[in-house]
Amino acid sequence: MSYLVLGLILLTVTLSACAQLALKLGVSRPKMVNAMQSSLVDTLLAAMTSPLIWTGLIIYILSVAMWLWVLSKVDLSVAYPFVGISFLVTLAFGMLLLGENVTPMRIIGTLFITIGCILVGRSA
Repeated sequence: MSYLVLGLILLTVTLSACAQLALKLGVSRPKMVNAMQSSLVDTLLAAMTSPLIWTGLIIYILSVAMWLWVLSKVDLSVAYPFVGISFLVTLAFGMLLLGENVTPMRIIGTLFITIGCILVGRSA
């Protein structure tokens, strides 16, 4: 696997985690929380007018476009396990940016996933 492909895989995975962060921040805003406790129509309207939710969706679109290119270059069985690295990035975002409580078991589990990704990547 070339460094370009590996770099794009890692960028795609990171963008996916960034999209998750933007979506989480978007649904955590008071306007969205209140709308979700009201009705489906209010929820949809609040989501459609949320800059953070739109940001998350746009990041996902970019990520998917890059992912399609990656899939055209490497086997799915090689590329897809790298998606597991997003668990590590998302764990870091949750802990560092959202102040989430991260337990040792969650860290250990995430590290196992990351090790698996590394092993699969080295096999390519």
